[in-house]
Amino acid sequence: MAITVALAVVVVVLSTSAAAAAVSRWAELGREVTYDGGALVVSGTRRILFSGDMHYTRSTPEMWPKLISKAKRGGLDVIQTYVFWNVHEPIQGQYNFEGRYDLVKFIREIQAQGLYVSLRIGPFVEAEWKYGGFPFWLHDIPSITFRSDNEPFKRHMQGFVTKIVTMMKHEGLYYPQGGPIIISQIENEYQMIEPAFGPSGPRYVHWAAAMAVSLQTGVPWMMCKQNDAPDPVINTCNGLTCGETFVGPNSPNKPALWTENWTSRYPIYGNDTKMRSPEDIAFAVALFVARKKGSFVSYYMYHGGTNFGRFAASYVTTSYYDGAPLDEYGLIWQPTWGHLRELHAAVKQSSEPLLFGSYSNFSLGQEQEAHVFETDFKCVAFLVNFDQHKTPQVEFRNITLELAPKSISILSDCRSVVFETAKVNAQHGSRTANVVQFLNDINSWKAFVEPVPQDLSKSMYTGNQLFEQLTATNDETDYLWYIVRYENRANDGNQLVHLHDSGAHMERRSFGIQKVGIQQGQQPLHLLNNYLWRYQVGLFGEVDRIYMQEGTYSVAWIDINNLTYHPLTWYKTTFATPVGNDAVTLNLTSMGKGEVWVNGESIGRYWVSFRAPSGQPSQSLYHIPQRFLKPKENLLVLVEEMGGDPLQITVNTMSVTRVCGSVNELSVPPLQSRGKDPKVRIWCQGGKRISSIEFASYGNPVGDCRNFSIGSCHAESSEFVVKQVGGDVIFQYCQPSLEVTHAPESKKAF
Repeated sequence: MAITVALAVVVVVLSTSAAAAAVSRWAELGREVTYDGGALVVSGTRRILFSGDMHYTRSTPEMWPKLISKAKRGGLDVIQTYVFWNVHEPIQGQYNFEGRYDLVKFIREIQAQGLYVSLRIGPFVEAEWKYGGFPFWLHDIPSITFRSDNEPFKRHMQGFVTKIVTMMKHEGLYYPQGGPIIISQIENEYQMIEPAFGPSGPRYVHWAAAMAVSLQTGVPWMMCKQNDAPDPVINTCNGLTCGETFVGPNSPNKPALWTENWTSRYPIYGNDTKMRSPEDIAFAVALFVARKKGSFVSYYMYHGGTNFGRFAASYVTTSYYDGAPLDEYGLIWQPTWGHLRELHAAVKQSSEPLLFGSYSNFSLGQEQEAHVFETDFKCVAFLVNFDQHKTPQVEFRNITLELAPKSISILSDCRSVVFETAKVNAQHGSRTANVVQFLNDINSWKAFVEPVPQDLSKSMYTGNQLFEQLTATNDETDYLWYIVRYENRANDGNQLVHLHDSGAHMERRSFGIQKVGIQQGQQPLHLLNNYLWRYQVGLFGEVDRIYMQEGTYSVAWIDINNLTYHPLTWYKTTFATPVGNDAVTLNLTSMGKGEVWVNGESIGRYWVSFRAPSGQPSQSLYHIPQRFLKPKENLLVLVEEMGGDPLQITVNTMSVTRVCGSVNELSVPPLQSRGKDPKVRIWCQGGKRISSIEFASYGNPVGDCRNFSIGSCHAESSEFVVKQVGGDVIFQYCQPSLEVTHAPESKKAF
């Protein structure tokens, strides 16, 4: 939608002189971030940048160093994160930047490992996060309308954005100050709801852009999914296929940036997991670089992590983007991580022609095309095949090449294939949840049945109407008792409510019970909405914090051997800390719906009774970070709404237990190796060793890494040779790991 930028130009100019003076001082030091039509320009140099989203709130500080290190090894230059207003200011005027909310510590760790930061301040973030990142107290500000040209909202939004920017400046974290932050984001996918606000929407967009620029950070600002982002703010793309859907920068002086390349579909309860193949992700990235002259791509997510506590949005699972290049636990997800690593190397190797060369494109066939970037001395070509079924032969500069179905081949110097999106040469890995402890000792479990409120004189609220739930609870709990008397019989209700994370006019939405009636036989429905209702906020167990060690003594726990089913039952037991450093999980397949705590830390809500179409739970394993565990004995507490059998809960460790790789004479040599021949490289994660070779075949083995078998041609000595080549490498720690060079026929090892 075309909107005049005259207003934006006027309001931005108001702060030009001060901003120019600050930028000038930074430029004198040689540390400056600008942009042009080709790319972000860092210290005077155009850069092709690969980025990955990691949210500090979805992991623990102890995990950050390894996560960032693995991202760097995967070829990333930038770590991108949202800033979550509702964790930093849960109560108006009271701020929290401690523990896993320590934003400064997270950014400093990124800087220590030599990477840049893209800081998405929002402050609306969506992110499948409760209330889109807004603190709930914002809902109670008089006359407020979220994300519009509304003075109360703008005042509070500007206050929080200014606080974050001031904090970053104070800590010296912007690039011109010597820090890692090279770009920031204001707002988030606003264009999707902008029409709902009428004329107020465009005014708000211009105000938000001008407000951000006036803060003089010395780095560019961007708006994602906002085609009319006012100058100098950069409009960027979010989505699965920005090489096809992005309308492009709204000015020839702005670069093409992709802020969210979705690495999978985030899971929700009731759905099966939808993974995205590494071939598809790589195809999308290469197409964006080729077609849109893209110079910045961020993977959403590169590490998804865990929705601890009550922060997951409506129906979103506790596990977040587990199929990202780094899984929920921080393990490298192969072959996605390795395939994208090769892609990054292939693109960066041709940075010069991509950033400075002349561009041309032409057809190679009905569904094939070439994109060429060329300088006087360097050349790179992207040969694209959109046909999902055929393998056509194409002629390019007197070279005949076969293009795999739905693939892009990258040709360095416009001659040599250095990467093919559809051919995965990276090793594969299989992740295993190993049971290390069964919690089936009935004598170790205790229960506490949540009491139904009986003393109506102690009700927190009364009224002749049904109260809106979140207003009554102030979002401090998922539970609200609705109590009414009808013909001397008490009726009560409670409901687990999830907050939405997106959409227009969030401040107007109602949650909770909205209609209650009683129907006896064939008589008309008798509504109780206007009866005298009494309300009790939260559960007794929440108020007394019985999920904490000290709180467990405040109630009378009972044995569970004779316990009859009752909704809202608390269970507690203890378990030993598993030996080693593997990720730890709880298998809650036997339970229904509720929340779980370990040593007083909530590891999130669970809802395993809500089955996916496959008949399986959408999520059955729940992550316990090492930081939450004690050296020996750990307190486990659950509140269960629907029943379930705690005796079937198990403690598991998660690790990659099997790896596999394959190579043949047509494979492209890995760019990270120094040789010119294809190689298969097998290695372990987390200091583990290769303990055995289960399959090796030199010839034409059949199948894939899940199930190999010997083909019609096979060298009987294959396994012996592989073990000899591995030698000490196989039976020591895996770095450096097994490498096997190719021969005229294919070789696969598992």
